[in-house]
Amino acid sequence: MTETKSPKSKRRPWVIGGVVVVLGVFVYLLYGGLDKNVVFFLTPQELLAKGTAGYDVPVRLGGQVKAGTVKWDDKTLRLTFQVTDGKSEVAVQSSGAPPQMFRDGMGVVVEGRFGRDHVFNSTGLMVKHSNEYRAPKAGEKPQEMYKTLIKGSGS
Repeated sequence: MTETKSPKSKRRPWVIGGVVVVLGVFVYLLYGGLDKNVVFFLTPQELLAKGTAGYDVPVRLGGQVKAGTVKWDDKTLRLTFQVTDGKSEVAVQSSGAPPQMFRDGMGVVVEGRFGRDHVFNSTGLMVKHSNEYRAPKAGEKPQEMYKTLIKGSGS
């Protein structure tokens, strides 16, 4: 008499194997790969403190746009400015149009690489904005609302 396996016993090795794979991935992300894959932003002081290890690696740089440093070149569509954390400053160069709310003194996070020429070449630019939303009043133009958002972004 031959013994036949039940459908449950045929699936058991696959289920166990699947659980082992899922747990293995979870452990790898938790202990091995998560810190390498999660991207935080560095302040200018932290980036400069890395020395040569900070050159030519993808990173996010966060801080305030230093007042009076924003320069826009209409011909090359290149934006230059400095990001500061109050202790150090890093020159940033970005191509393409900045977000409409971009201004002196506001919080920004730029993605890119810090070059050996001590200029951060940005491939992405994000601006800090107010967490508060209010619908525009009747007849109010968006440009008027930007002024209140910019005032709130410096705090």
